[in-house]
Amino acid sequence: MREVTSLYKFAAASLLLSLQFAALPLAQAAGPVVVTDHVRSELLVHAPDGIRPGKTLWLGLAIDHQPHWHTYWKNPGDSGLATTLAWKLPAGFTAGEIAWPTPKKLPLGPLTNYGYENKVLLPVPVQVPAGFSGSELKIGLHAEWLVCKEICLPEAGDFELVVPAGAALAAHGALFDATRAATPVAPEGASATARVENNALAIEVRGLPAPPSGEVQYFAEDIGVIDYAAKAGQQWVDGTLRLRVPLSPQRSESPAVMKALLVVPGQPAGWTLSIPVEGPWPALGSAAPAPATAAATTTTAPAPATSVAPAAATSFMLSLLFAFLGGALLNLMPCVFPVLSLKIFSLVQHRDQRGKAVAGGLAYTAGVVVSFVALAGLLLALRAGGAGLGWGFQLQSPLFVAGLAALFTLIGLNLAGVFEFGGVLPGALAAHRAKNPLVDDALSGALAVAVASPCTAPFMGAALGVALTEPAPRALAIFAVLGLGMAAPYLAVALVPALGRLLPRPGAWMVRFKVLMAFPMFATVVWLLWVLGQQTGIDAMAGVAAVLVALAFACWTIGTPVQSRRTRGLFAAAGVVVLAGAVHLAWPLLKAEPATAQAQAAGDWAPWSVEAVGQARAAGKPVFIDFTAAWCITCQFNKRTVLNDAQLLKDFGARNVVLLRADWTRRDPAITEQLARLGRSGVPVYVLFGANDSQPPQVLSEVLTVEQVRAALGKIRPAPM
Repeated sequence: MREVTSLYKFAAASLLLSLQFAALPLAQAAGPVVVTDHVRSELLVHAPDGIRPGKTLWLGLAIDHQPHWHTYWKNPGDSGLATTLAWKLPAGFTAGEIAWPTPKKLPLGPLTNYGYENKVLLPVPVQVPAGFSGSELKIGLHAEWLVCKEICLPEAGDFELVVPAGAALAAHGALFDATRAATPVAPEGASATARVENNALAIEVRGLPAPPSGEVQYFAEDIGVIDYAAKAGQQWVDGTLRLRVPLSPQRSESPAVMKALLVVPGQPAGWTLSIPVEGPWPALGSAAPAPATAAATTTTAPAPATSVAPAAATSFMLSLLFAFLGGALLNLMPCVFPVLSLKIFSLVQHRDQRGKAVAGGLAYTAGVVVSFVALAGLLLALRAGGAGLGWGFQLQSPLFVAGLAALFTLIGLNLAGVFEFGGVLPGALAAHRAKNPLVDDALSGALAVAVASPCTAPFMGAALGVALTEPAPRALAIFAVLGLGMAAPYLAVALVPALGRLLPRPGAWMVRFKVLMAFPMFATVVWLLWVLGQQTGIDAMAGVAAVLVALAFACWTIGTPVQSRRTRGLFAAAGVVVLAGAVHLAWPLLKAEPATAQAQAAGDWAPWSVEAVGQARAAGKPVFIDFTAAWCITCQFNKRTVLNDAQLLKDFGARNVVLLRADWTRRDPAITEQLARLGRSGVPVYVLFGANDSQPPQVLSEVLTVEQVRAALGKIRPAPM
């Protein structure tokens, strides 16, 4: 375990060392078949009459999935990526698009995807040039696919195949014929139109065959338009199929013509339709157009933002209590679990060594408290210098998020056994470690604070709001007590023998547990990459992902056993070159500003601004604001489970509540200022404003529930006429 906690020092040094060089590609042998743990993919050719000049031959990628795994259609649905094929053919040969067979719906919790299970063939027509006279054809293919079960794994393969030109190539004819029979076709004599009505597409399809015995399934080819998981209403009236397909709350497109696929029970292939959309689309990020009212169209000056004085509402002593309780509850937050699991491992190691357990617990506590105070001191100093910052400000820096992702990758690789830290330390530093093991415990506390800072547990919000309005000594005292609360459970186990005896005894299980703990680390890396994508865009996210792959390669070169010092040096040099080169390529992407500073709100939600609040309240409408950030796990959980609740959204609509979302993923001084007015310094924060200033704002709990929001809605008084 000392190997793991000492890795924190090594990770920081590696990140500083690696910001310089260019990545090296790795070669891969190619053949007609590529096998992974999840699929078997094969390049197939179908030309029953041989490869003849001016004719069409068929190529295809056959993907045979392991049970319960799947890949995706050209529109993957709520999540996923379509399979892509990049052909390498002789000059003059022209490959067409994939003739996608009919997919199936793949529900996963609240999401619905479109894709394929078991075995699927993705056929592609290829036009043979009129002047072709060769005796053989060399075919190359680079394919990429995303294969998913409960988790998703991007995979790729390079395929090569050489076939004779004159011979009949029909060995896979049955598979090509079956796929052709399952490929959607345009029904003869059919036509369709659509219009937008109340956040749904009202579609009429005329000229179809007789009504089927079962339900018709609707698949959208256009991405970012419909709600894939919502049930489409349908009825047959006088030979016309009428569908009502709900629009996505996150709709990002407004196509003039919808491309769709209808699948009828018992029919192997579906019907493809081009559906012109008559009339206007509602604006993106808004509901369907509603008649304007006089109040809504009246131009008024924005109402001033309402403030809540935190110091008046919460005493200093009560703030200390809230800070301690909030710190203790931080241990239950999912963003903190990966690091705390390592601390549990350390406590188990010292279960029967009370002296070491107590010393380690005190060192961990000191690391947590000092880190909280240091982070708070930096925050207070920057705020005193005029910076509009709040709690969790460091996660608003893409460079910090990328560095944290690299750190967790290093820890995960070490836990998985890719390399051992002690084997790469200089002798003097290794000796220093042996003499000062408590430094590792303190550093584990510092790392816990680094990953805990995006989270705001219950009681923390009010305490932090007070801290940032108090003089510096009192503010730092609140943060110190917050750290003490976070460390308290582990300090208690270390100090109280009876609690220590509840831990399991050390044994062989610890080896498996150590490897198991690598996976929470890698899951944290996935979350950090998603945060980075929200901040900087997909290019920077992909660049950092490439850096992490290079980092894994560098760790592998360090950890691979070798016979000679010269070989070890060559391995290490290759690892450093690959790693530093990848960072060199990713660095400009991290420094670039994103296309938009604030994520667009979607569906019933509009972007927050002081003006938007003022205009809504001037029109006599209550306002609910979600202060959120991509790096805040509590925010994302509340958004998915509470704020996306269909009945709650109806309750908001029934009370004419305007929904605004303030995205703090990247630094925004206006949001920081408004949070301070509400007595808060971090997210999540949820506040409900009444229709006028006679109704004070209601600041809700960080751990949100539907019942809590409904109770707040029940306190809203109608605006006076």
